[in-house]
Amino acid sequence: MRTVRHQICGIAIGLASMLGAGLSTGTVSAQDTAPHRVAVVDVASIFKNHEGIKLQVAKVEADLKAYDGELKEKREMLKTTAAKLKQLTPGSPEYSALEEQFAEMDSKLRLDMARKRKELADAEARIYFDNYQKISEGVKLIAKHNKINLVLRYNSEEMDQTQGESVIRGVMKNIVYHDDALNMTPTVMTYLNNVFKNEIAQAGAAAPRR
Repeated sequence: MRTVRHQICGIAIGLASMLGAGLSTGTVSAQDTAPHRVAVVDVASIFKNHEGIKLQVAKVEADLKAYDGELKEKREMLKTTAAKLKQLTPGSPEYSALEEQFAEMDSKLRLDMARKRKELADAEARIYFDNYQKISEGVKLIAKHNKINLVLRYNSEEMDQTQGESVIRGVMKNIVYHDDALNMTPTVMTYLNNVFKNEIAQAGAAAPRR
């Protein structure tokens, strides 16, 4: 049985022809005698547009939304308890008991909020970490197969002169110009699609049958 890594390597080699169409002719073919060959990849665009990654992020966002709904209910319970406190005489046994209950509820809610938000933040960070590793591996395999020595990260976002931040990001781009034939972003996207499909297939094969 082929290992996952061997399957992924096969994916990368199979995709090489897609990128090679642009890199083996025209501008890059002129570089064959040069000491280095270069390509570019838009990592931000991959994270923004890849359906598999978007689904993972959407799940975390859905969990956060669901938790916010639970949080609203618990806050309403705190409000109700606070309103009851105002109706009691300060210092009375009933007031003291309810005040202690309110303090415990408030403290537990704050701890739960901090724990849950950290849990969701960690989950989102894990998504970006894991997928960046996949992107890096794909870039490495495709670059090696096409004898590319250097892959630069670039930003394909167009400047919007009505948006100050967009203009600043555009002005600060590291790469001012590149030949479209050097862009391996679509090939990396296809590589990721196949990796995701492979992972789903592996998970399905490993799932216990009823």
